[in-house]
Amino acid sequence: MYEFLEYQVADAMTYRPVTVRPDATLARVEAVFEEHDYECLPVCDPDGRLLGVVTKLDFLKAFAFTPETMVPRYGDIMARTAREVMCDEPIIVHQDTPLTRVLQLMVRTRHKSFPVTLGTLLLGMISRRDVVRALRRAAAGQSAGSAQQLRL
Repeated sequence: MYEFLEYQVADAMTYRPVTVRPDATLARVEAVFEEHDYECLPVCDPDGRLLGVVTKLDFLKAFAFTPETMVPRYGDIMARTAREVMCDEPIIVHQDTPLTRVLQLMVRTRHKSFPVTLGTLLLGMISRRDVVRALRRAAAGQSAGSAQQLRL
């Protein structure tokens, strides 16, 4: 397990994740969630800059009943855009962030994944699943560098 102390985000992250544009409808967001079984989608501009994230919880919040809309119209809600429901200040991590720090962040915030950025450019995502896999590799004695080489 000592090997895990050497792991960084770059050793475990998912590179080039599926993204949505800010003008994507919630119908599109839901289709991507369904197709890829993701809990969180990065929202990026055409140049790949991270603008925010939309989670399944953000999606569900769009359907919350309010005094003004006790029975929201499904079609109207599904026509809303990712920009309207996304979190525009997500917690981000970097490629050189230690995985021990990411694990602590996940436990403290209860978030399931974080965008990985270089400046404002999205490089990938790091998820709970990625961290669990890295823990398993470390427990088997696999060093951090060898884990990344297998992915490239």
